Parts: sequence; C-alpha cells; structure tokens
Amino acid sequence: MSDRLTQLQDAVNQLAEHFCNSIGVLQQNAPSGSFSTLEKPAHKEAAASDESIQLFCQLIVRTAKDIDFLVDALPSEQSTHESQIANLQKLEEENQDAAKNLKLYVEHAEKQLASIQHALLDVANAQLAARQIEANLVCGVTPTTSLPNSETITGDFSDIPQR
Repeated sequence: MSDRLTQLQDAVNQLAEHFCNSIGVLQQNAPSGSFSTLEKPAHKEAAASDESIQLFCQLIVRTAKDIDFLVDALPSEQSTHESQIANLQKLEEENQDAAKNLKLYVEHAEKQLASIQHALLDVANAQLAARQIEANLVCGVTPTTSLPNSETITGDFSDIPQR
C-alpha cells in the first residue's frame, strides 16, 4: 500500500489522463473545418457519441471525488508530533490485544487438533482390531500389526493400508 501523497499523485495523473483522452475523443469525432478557397467542403458530420461523453463525465467526476477524499485524509497542520505518538501507542495497544486474541485462538485450535488426532488414533486402533479378528476368522492367523505409541502420532494416517 502506498502512502497518501503517492495515492494523491496517482489520482491527479489519472484525472489528467481522463481529460487528455476525452479531448482526444472529441477531437477525433469533431466535424472537420473547411477552408473554402483551398478544398472542397467535407460532409463528414461525426459527433462524439452520448455514451463516450457520459463515460468520460463519470470517470472525471469519480476521480475528482477520489482526489477530494485523499486531500481530506491528509494530516492537518494541527496534527502534532505528540498526537501522532499517542495515535501510534493506541494502535500498538490494539495490535497487542489482537495478538493476544490470536494466541488464544491458536491454543484452542491446537487443543482441538490434539483431540481430533486422539479420536483418529482410536478409530485406527478399532480398524486394526477388526482386521485382526477378520484375519483370524477367515485365514486362521493372528497378525501382529499395531500403531506406534500416541506420542509419535502426527495425525496423518495415510500410510495405513486400506482394504
């Protein structure tokens, strides 16, 4: 994001561009003048369309309003160094409050993640137990497959073979 003066300069440049383009369209669509002694009169009567006139009017007015807004947003002469420091301190306090809230949300999310990981571990253990029972009933063997202990579980069970 650029500062207010840069935004103001960009808006003034854009306004100048709109003026230049509108004059160019008017010039392009203006009827040609004739010199009666030098050339034959041209009957080309093309005028600028109402749509282009409306478009440039809207663009110029909108840009002028943007410039007014940016000028109003510039700091006034009454803005002292002390008031700016007070403003910055207030913003810093708000930032610290937001950081505390974010930290609480992150802690809450980590607790929820841990509970979800433990639930996934329970589901995986139940699946392994069911597969062991199925293997014992169907094949007559007792497999010795097990999950690692819960401290090393990351919650990614994508490597567990599926049926």
